[in-house]
Amino acid sequence: MQKKFQELLGKRAPQFITSVLQIVSNNKLLANADAGSIYNAAATAAVLDLPLNNSLGKAWIVPYKGAAQFQLGYKGFIELAMRTGQYQRINAVPVHENQFKSWNALTEDFDADMTIFGNGVIVGYAAFFRMNNGFEKFTYWRIDEVRKHAARFSKSVNNGPWATDFDKMALKTIIKAMLSTYGMLSIEMQTAIVADQAVIKDAETMEIEYVDAPGVDVDKEEERAILMLKDCTTPEEVHALLKSLSPELADRINADAVDKLDSFETN
Repeated sequence: MQKKFQELLGKRAPQFITSVLQIVSNNKLLANADAGSIYNAAATAAVLDLPLNNSLGKAWIVPYKGAAQFQLGYKGFIELAMRTGQYQRINAVPVHENQFKSWNALTEDFDADMTIFGNGVIVGYAAFFRMNNGFEKFTYWRIDEVRKHAARFSKSVNNGPWATDFDKMALKTIIKAMLSTYGMLSIEMQTAIVADQAVIKDAETMEIEYVDAPGVDVDKEEERAILMLKDCTTPEEVHALLKSLSPELADRINADAVDKLDSFETN
């Protein structure tokens, strides 16, 4: 394991390994979790070059029913997006009742005074990005939409990160949804989207299991993978994407991948 992290991180490997050991030793549930799942979650963070430091809020290892999940924070998604060099700005914020006025989901007209300090209850979460080519995207989720999403996609909604860090999880959710649907996705970001909130069975083949996601829709996962495929600009990116998916999901989009590869040869 030390050799593997040395290959991935070089001189930073000892510090990274120390941080993983500290995280595990400070969490009784993680200390009793499957060692292989802990290693694979840590290896995924190393591949993405994201620190496993709770105070930084970029990535975590989270225990669930005897296994370790890899989980990204909203700051981790923002960092991966900015690394692409394609984004000028990207951010997400909670919206308080004294700031919010109205939101049109069709036209994406958001009327709120975000120049004033937020007071009162949080009524929703807003996210925005602007790319270098001028493309912009804005989205807003009401707080009841976020709660419904959490209840559908997390069995541990009442005693996991959603219970202890609801705002951070909400911000991560809206950024992830916005980027995966409308953003320019690097291979790193595609890997992060697939691995987020999963138990990593194999960090090299990205064989995963969503043990804490009772409502994950297989068709939605396939739809998201096809969107990632459309963003691939070289044959190498297509092959890297297929490698990052679970074997079953890779098989389901194989025909689309072949068509994508054929399009490169035609061009």
